[in-house]
Amino acid sequence: MNPTTTPGTVFSTPSDREVAWTRSFAAPRERVFRALTEPEHVQRWMLGPDGWTMPVCEMDLRVGGEWRYVWRNGDGDEFTLQGAFREIERPARIVYTE
Repeated sequence: MNPTTTPGTVFSTPSDREVAWTRSFAAPRERVFRALTEPEHVQRWMLGPDGWTMPVCEMDLRVGGEWRYVWRNGDGDEFTLQGAFREIERPARIVYTE
């Protein structure tokens, strides 16, 4: 494991198939958890380049539940990510596939 640190964040690769990141915020844990797990919040902050929106943000927040994000730009180009939740320890930990 070779951790890389940026302010407030630690990235590591526990194996050749995993990336782990830990991020510290000066905010209550429950607020950060909600920002990461409630679609109305995720759609506001997880955008990317100017002109992109997230019209699809689906989350079944339970172990085994799936999530799916679709970003779209003004030209109609789309980018999709999806995965499944493996561990949920509210409000401290979320493990998911991508």
